[in-house]
Amino acid sequence: MHAENRTENGGTPGSGRDLRQLPKGHLHLHFELGMRPGTFAELAEAQGVPIPPIRGFSGFGGFVARVETALALLRTPADFDRLVDEMIDDAVADGVTYVEPSFWPYRYPGVFDAPEQAWERVLARSAATGAARGVTVRWMAAVDRVRDSPEQAAAIARLAVRHAAANAGVVGLGLHNDEDGHPPEPFAEAFAIAVDGGLLSTPHAGELDGPASVRGALDVLRAHRLQHGIRVREDPALLERVVAEGICLDVCPTSNVSLSVVPGLAEHPLPELLAAGVRCSINADDPLLFGPGCLAEYELCRTSLGLTDAQLAACARTSIEAGAAPEPVRAAALAGIDAWLAGGGTGAEG
Repeated sequence: MHAENRTENGGTPGSGRDLRQLPKGHLHLHFELGMRPGTFAELAEAQGVPIPPIRGFSGFGGFVARVETALALLRTPADFDRLVDEMIDDAVADGVTYVEPSFWPYRYPGVFDAPEQAWERVLARSAATGAARGVTVRWMAAVDRVRDSPEQAAAIARLAVRHAAANAGVVGLGLHNDEDGHPPEPFAEAFAIAVDGGLLSTPHAGELDGPASVRGALDVLRAHRLQHGIRVREDPALLERVVAEGICLDVCPTSNVSLSVVPGLAEHPLPELLAAGVRCSINADDPLLFGPGCLAEYELCRTSLGLTDAQLAACARTSIEAGAAPEPVRAAALAGIDAWLAGGGTGAEG
């Protein structure tokens, strides 16, 4: 548990219902970067290297450097087992019932013989641990828009579709890394393969680049959800389209502040987007580097952005409806959200 980011009762005293008890989906989480800071330190110590800094980076380039340092510490298959188990335990602690992490396994040739072996490892482990802990995990296969050619991206999509056809736990195709100078259009074939194969299209767009990135993700990648997407507000017509088509934005407030997408948490556009009718989920993105986990992000949205319990419940509902949770999991979570909202609480609005 990221204890440093959690209040004792899941919310600010007197602020409303206990947010830990609100069932949630976590739809924007980069698997390895959900690593606990304590695990990060232990891996560094075990390898005899000084514990690298994880905070204090400047801009996206500094962030990428921190990412590469952190991922270099993962050197055995057992490390991945540990990350899966801790991800699921943290979900339990946060009141998360469904997790949809993204994974790009192509950076670990010294750990696994092939990316397929890495997938088999995390899929099997998450199924077993999730069943034991009562958390459902489904996975997003990631394309790296900087490192992957369109041909490599298509191969990633075909592998993801094969996993989906086998009901192995892969449900979506994402597109991550720096949007600036790396538009979505070259990856049209990969996302056509994915969507035609029954996967969700869940690319990053509207974070480091503006409306053009969002428009390309919708028009060319046939996006069902946008990871981030908050810069859609810069184009009123595009904002109207996102509302009309029911596109979900998987919003990560602290991440957006840390990477200077918005100047500060108080200026985050999530309340504005909700008021405009945009469907939004609340997520942590990379807790190792940004700090808050999923529950802490909900707490910040309450205390710093002024979201009411009704708005927080709506975001939780979207996080369940916009993911690929099995129907029994979905129904139970939605019923739990209704019960949470109906239950009342000191200072609650709804």
